[in-house]
Amino acid sequence: MSIYHFGQMKVISRGTGRSVIASSAYISGEKLYNEYDGLTHDYTRKQGVVFSEVMLPENAKDEWKNRQILWNEVEKIEKSKVSQLARSFEVGLQTEFTLEENIKLIKEYVKDNFIDKGMCADICIHDKSDGTLMLM
Repeated sequence: MSIYHFGQMKVISRGTGRSVIASSAYISGEKLYNEYDGLTHDYTRKQGVVFSEVMLPENAKDEWKNRQILWNEVEKIEKSKVSQLARSFEVGLQTEFTLEENIKLIKEYVKDNFIDKGMCADICIHDKSDGTLMLM
């Protein structure tokens, strides 16, 4: 039986005290430095991240494949204290599919709905038995 879970879409905004660097560090299980506020967000002890990739449109700088560079660029460009820096959502993976099949479907969906429209995407999959896509 297929399991469906779609968490609410959230806006990552300075106005609500959120950081796009902290969010990316959390979903990727990485250690990222935020040039905007000087804080380092270290989630390297986080377990269960089984896939992680930054997808970019053709015209994007190649260096943005590094999520720390990408999200620090976003932080620099958005000047307002209430800037909306990114949108994020989570989706449960299809249990009938292998991890590889889920990744293929996710990448096709993200390309068609975000990348081809000129957006960047930070994709991570967490799997602590149920599998969840985390997308920014």
